[in-house]
Amino acid sequence: MIAMTETILQSGFTPEAFEAFLASRREPAWLTLVRKEAWDAFEETPLPDRSLEEWRRTDLRLFRLGAFGLPRAAQSSHGSADQGSCPAKAADGRSITAAEGLLERNVELAGRLATWDSQTASSVLHEEWREKGVVFESLDSAIGQHEALLREHFLKPVVDWRADKFASLHAACWSGGTFVYVPPGVNVNLPLYTFSLLSPGQVDFGRTVIILGEGAEATVLSETASVDPGAPGLHCGAIEIRVGPNARLRYVNLQNWGTGVWHFAHQRALVERDGQLQWTIGALGSRLAKVNQHVALIGPGAEAQVNGVMFTEGKQHLSYHTLQHHQAPHCKSDLLYKGALQDKSHLVWRGMIRVDRDAQKTDGYQRNDNLILSDTVRVDSIPGLEILADDVKCTHGATSGRVDDEQIFYARARGLTRKEAVRMIVAGFFQQVFDRITIESVREALGDAIGSRVRECH
Repeated sequence: MIAMTETILQSGFTPEAFEAFLASRREPAWLTLVRKEAWDAFEETPLPDRSLEEWRRTDLRLFRLGAFGLPRAAQSSHGSADQGSCPAKAADGRSITAAEGLLERNVELAGRLATWDSQTASSVLHEEWREKGVVFESLDSAIGQHEALLREHFLKPVVDWRADKFASLHAACWSGGTFVYVPPGVNVNLPLYTFSLLSPGQVDFGRTVIILGEGAEATVLSETASVDPGAPGLHCGAIEIRVGPNARLRYVNLQNWGTGVWHFAHQRALVERDGQLQWTIGALGSRLAKVNQHVALIGPGAEAQVNGVMFTEGKQHLSYHTLQHHQAPHCKSDLLYKGALQDKSHLVWRGMIRVDRDAQKTDGYQRNDNLILSDTVRVDSIPGLEILADDVKCTHGATSGRVDDEQIFYARARGLTRKEAVRMIVAGFFQQVFDRITIESVREALGDAIGSRVRECH
C-alpha cells in the first residue's frame, strides 16, 4: 500500500469553493466562462432519483455529495509534473511511478501519464512520437500549450454537460486528466498508458480527451485504482473521443477503484467516415458506479466494436448504460458486454441501438450475457432498439444464468477444487471478450484480476 501526503479539500461544493477553484486555475477567459455556465447548471439541477427512468434501478439515498469537495490546486501536494519535472512523492518517499497498474505490466509503452487525486503526478512521452507531433500530457497543461486545438473541442464538447447534475459538476470542476492528440497519418505503434490513483476521502475529476487526425492510429490503455481498497472517495469524470476519417483507435479502460468509491462518468466517442474504434471497458471496482457510454457513428462507413467485462462482489452496484448511435449510412456497430455477479451485488446494463432516418444500410448488434454465482445477486439486463431507417440489420439479445453444476462436477472429477472449477468456468465465460483484445498481456491482466475475486459459488 502506498501512503501519500494529504490533499486539502475545499469544504463541499459551494459557490465560494468554486470561485477559489477558478482563481487557482489561471485559465483562458473563454474556458472560465464555460466552467461558470456548467456550474450554474449544476446548481439548478437536483440530484437524480429513482423517479427518473434512467435512475430507476440505481439508489443514491446513501450518497452525500457534501462529504466531498474541490481539491485545492496547491503545488505543495503534487507539484506540476509534466515533461521533465519531478513526480509526486508519497509519505514514505516513493513516487506514484512506483505504483504499477495491471494493464502496463509486461507492455512496452510509447508514453505514461499518472495522476493522483485529480492532479498530474508524472508524464513521459518518448521523443520519437513528440517529434512526429503526438501530444500526450495532462489536460491542465495542454490548455495552455494547445489552446487553439482544445478551444474548439471545449466549445463543442463531445459529452453533453447538461445531461445530469454529475455531468454539469464535472464540466465546471474538472482537473487533471489526459489529452491525447495523434496528427493525421501518424501511427503510434506502442500503447499510451494512463494511471489514475485515488487517496482515502479524496476526489478524482479527471477528464480524458482523445483526438485522432485523418488516417492516424493509436492504442490507449487507461486504468484507475485506489490507494486504500476500502476507503471512501468520489470520481466524477468524462471521456471524450474523436476518431477522424480513416483513423483507428483501440482503447482499453479499466475501472478498478476501491469498494468505497462513488463513480459517476459520461463517456462518448464520435467516429467519422471510415474510422474504426475498438473500445473495451473493464468494470471491477467502486461501491456504486453509474456510467453512460455512448458511441456515435457520424460518417459513412464508420465502425465501432464495444466490449465490456464486468464483475461485482459484496454489495457493489454497477450500472452501465450504452448507446450505439448510427447517424450516417453504411455504418457498423458491434457491442458485447459480459458480467458475472457474486455475493449480494447488483449489476445493471441498459443498451440501445439508435438508427437515424438517414442511416440506411446500418449493421448493428448488441449482446449482454450474465453469469450468476450467488442466489442473492440481482441483474437487470435491458437491450433496446430505436430504428427510424427502413433498410437496416439490427439484432440484440440478453441472457442470464447460473453456473452449471454439471460443469463444476466435471471439473472436480478431474482433480480441481470447487473454487478452481468455478474460476475456470468464469474465465471461459469471459473468453469471448478477451479474444477481442489484441494485446496478450492486457488479456491476461484482466483475466487475473477477475480470477482473484472469484469465490465458490453457492
